Amino acid sequence: MSSPTPSSMRRVAFIRNLNQGQRGHVSTADLVGSFDDAGCRDVAPFQSNGTVVFSGPAALATDAMSSLAVRTGVEREVFVHGFDDLADIVAAHRGADDAARRELTLHAPVLIALDERAASEAARRRCSLLQTAVGWTVTRNERDRESNATPVIERLTGAPATSRGLPTLIRLVDREA
Repeated sequence: MSSPTPSSMRRVAFIRNLNQGQRGHVSTADLVGSFDDAGCRDVAPFQSNGTVVFSGPAALATDAMSSLAVRTGVEREVFVHGFDDLADIVAAHRGADDAARRELTLHAPVLIALDERAASEAARRRCSLLQTAVGWTVTRNERDRESNATPVIERLTGAPATSRGLPTLIRLVDREA
């Protein structure tokens, strides 16, 4: 019997545009199998939105996407974040009055400047940029039940991105803590 993996070794894979079980998307079994094929340990999908917690080097998530393509013919981008760092981001935002309108977007490993250009692009999509670091950005949507960050960040970086709402991330962190 193996001991639990320390949280510092855990990672969260955010797969772009993947909703398990929906028509044209992969099954949860194929998703988990692809992470197993890549050598990931402690694989745990979260909800059905392409979010997977696993243990092992971040590069294994890219291998998992290669395995997923072989298994299913579906090719997807993946963004990986350390669980402890994700928990810190969630802790910094979960108590906000507008927490339900916030989302985390994972993107190319660049730092998006919080400048007039970025603010203008976000405003055009009814959101604002709150916090940014290399590879991730936290935004706030103007309206409940909207998710506007992905197209904003994709336009600013010129590369694919994927977002998860803060309420989803709070549930993930609480489950895995």
